[in-house]
Amino acid sequence: MNIHYSASNFKLFQLNRTTKTVTLTSTSQIPSINEIRKLPREKILRLVFEESVHNQKETVGQQLKKALPDFVVGIHLVKPEIKIARLITDKEIEDHQDFFEMCAQDYRALSEYLIFKLANRCKIEIDEKTPMESFYKLQSDERQTGSLGHWRYFLHGIHCGFAHTITGQAIEVCLVYGYEFGSLDPYFFTRFIKSTPHYKPLPVPLYEDHGDGFRIIEKMLSLGRFERVDPGNGFEPGVAAIRRTCADNNVKIKTTKTAQRKFSLLRFLRLK
Repeated sequence: MNIHYSASNFKLFQLNRTTKTVTLTSTSQIPSINEIRKLPREKILRLVFEESVHNQKETVGQQLKKALPDFVVGIHLVKPEIKIARLITDKEIEDHQDFFEMCAQDYRALSEYLIFKLANRCKIEIDEKTPMESFYKLQSDERQTGSLGHWRYFLHGIHCGFAHTITGQAIEVCLVYGYEFGSLDPYFFTRFIKSTPHYKPLPVPLYEDHGDGFRIIEKMLSLGRFERVDPGNGFEPGVAAIRRTCADNNVKIKTTKTAQRKFSLLRFLRLK
């Protein structure tokens, strides 16, 4: 995962990690690729370029990006430094594939519940082929943002974001894949997992929201637990869990203005 970073996204490299700093007066002092590969996920390698080698930062950064595809390599936009951190490994994803599949199924279930609840509130009939068009007119009036019980929502672009005011749980519902509201974006999927109270403590740490999420999605695709979703409307294919839960399979989503996706909070919280 390759990024240029500034103070605004410096937090990508935080989250209970320790940092090892190497100050460079020569590029020969950069640890070897084999040494960097031994870096544990809970540690960050920070390379600080002294004035004599300031002009080497970008070149070195690009070389490291190519050599370390399973790491996040951050080249600071202003400061003479590069930060390197390991992303979630294939083995960690394989060992916890049941968990990530469950998270994807929960993402779909909660997305459907919330978006149909919002449609009911706003008296909107969701178009089965283009849900985004159904909600588009709300983005130009006071209904673009509001509350649904303890949930705050915000319609923006092709998504509707929801955040729980008590638990802090956050989820983004994509509106371009027909009635498949479980499409997973790497960043949003990781945020959902990390903000969902009943997943804690997580069985495997997630440090980099986009980088870890991207690797999880790609690996779960290769494992046959996720599948591509073709919207058929010009947008890029999405990704969602292949299998629905038993409860999902038994639910028929109606298209009337009063339709609401049935949802069991007890089932979602794994209490039923």
